Amino acid sequence: MGVTPMKIWIAREWDTLRSIANEHHIPTEDLLALNPHIHGPDQRIAGYPVRLPTTQKYSRPQTSFANLPICPTDPVTPLYHWFPLTPLEEMANREYDVLIVGTGAGGGAALWRLCERFRGQNLRIGIIDRGDLLLPTHARNLPMMTTERITRYFHTVSRPLPGAGPDYPGARQLFAFGGRTLFWYAFAIRMNFALLPDWPIPLDEMESFYNIAEQHMNVTRAEDASFTEVLLNRLWEHGFSGAGHIPLATDTLPSVFGRIHTDIFNSSVSFLSTALNIRPFDAAVNARAVEIMHEEGKVTGVKVMTPDKSAYTLQAKTVVLSASTFETPRLLLHSGIHHPALGHYLMNHSFVQATGTISTEQFHFPMGTLGIIVPSAIQRPYQLLMAGPATFYWVHTTEIRPFALEESVLFFGYGQVNPRYENRITLDPFKKDAYGVPEVEVQYSFSPEEKAVIGQLAEGIERVASATGIRLTSQNGRPPVCLTPAGDLHHDSGTCRIGNDPSTSVADQYGQVRGVSGLFVADNSALPYIGAENPTLTTIALAIRTADYIGRTWSG
Repeated sequence: MGVTPMKIWIAREWDTLRSIANEHHIPTEDLLALNPHIHGPDQRIAGYPVRLPTTQKYSRPQTSFANLPICPTDPVTPLYHWFPLTPLEEMANREYDVLIVGTGAGGGAALWRLCERFRGQNLRIGIIDRGDLLLPTHARNLPMMTTERITRYFHTVSRPLPGAGPDYPGARQLFAFGGRTLFWYAFAIRMNFALLPDWPIPLDEMESFYNIAEQHMNVTRAEDASFTEVLLNRLWEHGFSGAGHIPLATDTLPSVFGRIHTDIFNSSVSFLSTALNIRPFDAAVNARAVEIMHEEGKVTGVKVMTPDKSAYTLQAKTVVLSASTFETPRLLLHSGIHHPALGHYLMNHSFVQATGTISTEQFHFPMGTLGIIVPSAIQRPYQLLMAGPATFYWVHTTEIRPFALEESVLFFGYGQVNPRYENRITLDPFKKDAYGVPEVEVQYSFSPEEKAVIGQLAEGIERVASATGIRLTSQNGRPPVCLTPAGDLHHDSGTCRIGNDPSTSVADQYGQVRGVSGLFVADNSALPYIGAENPTLTTIALAIRTADYIGRTWSG
């Protein structure tokens, strides 16, 4: 019986048995049969010896025409996901200079800024997320995602917060690459620091980092829509001089000079993608951080687990936590890191919504969209946003909207809240998740002053509606003006607050956790106040500032 001639191929860094089979025009099943030491066609086999047959039947005929040479076929490294990922077993064999936990607003912004600062340096950066790859962009960038479908999809892929209880019934968690920025409203609004008593960072610095964040997020103000312009003029005439266009994190520039604009609505995926094109870093999903490793007051890494409960320890000199307002303090407490303020000072705005209608005869055609902000002020400790048509400030080109004599308007009202020690999350030692980490318990209430603001909000909506000619009406069985259950507005903040007072702030003004060198916080939990504004832009600005601090003080 004859022996098939063989040759040995040493697998390169990117090789799998499938890529080698494709390159050499050999059926994959034949290579599997010849290489029983390799368990599957897509196993990473860098450095492995691979047996290749050299029989003529696998040779591809090379036909040349007009004496032209045949173009060689370059090997292609497989890319199995829309974002390049690194297996945790590989990450566990490396030491990271900076490891980020969480890919939401703070984590994505911190990664982008670190890649910018360390563009030409040989530092190893990694980022992990508990969730999986869900969407490659903000949900609103997908043409099939109307407002109604987005709401349904978000409630399918998110889950109620375990331990929220009756105090915080509306809270939900989303674990996904990009976090909740995949679904946020893109309201990119600066805080009104005139209403905040002890903001720990110089305001000129905040101005600079707001500018950086807004530039990268393409923050714009939509104009020239008759719907917005007519109602703005009415507000100005009735004394609402501060009313203006809602600042939106939306890229509305046309595609020119070969530059393609695809992410109209900004999300953390935009930051992560930009970082990917600046310099290499490792990224892993389905990586649940269960413990922060630290010795003698210095962070040493993060213990993570996969859905099948395989455990890995990722070594790191610096760790940035961006896991969320609930998960970041939960992780710190479970890791034996304690501080009197940790888990306390939980904040979330009171959220009053209202619905109304307005006659379309008052506007030029086409009406366009409605996007107005009535900002907070000393005499007005709340913020009002007006949106439309229907329930939002944008309309997909794929939507068919018939002409109507009346158009719908939606009001969003955010009431100012203050940080209070008694509003907090704690760990429940009797309830643990599948990874062995105690679940959180939430205790939350509005103070008498905050309840009074809710009443002012309702009155403010009625005054604005009257000034603009909007008739407040019941829609879909809900009252014209109603208070949303606590937690339903996903502005949770404050449980790992930064500050200058060591007794009331978990971290210093740069996000450095007190008592553990090399450990930083960069998500909503770091916010010491939230005023009456959507906190996302401020979280991103602070995360960029924290990344700059890490880069400026880096000693290797």
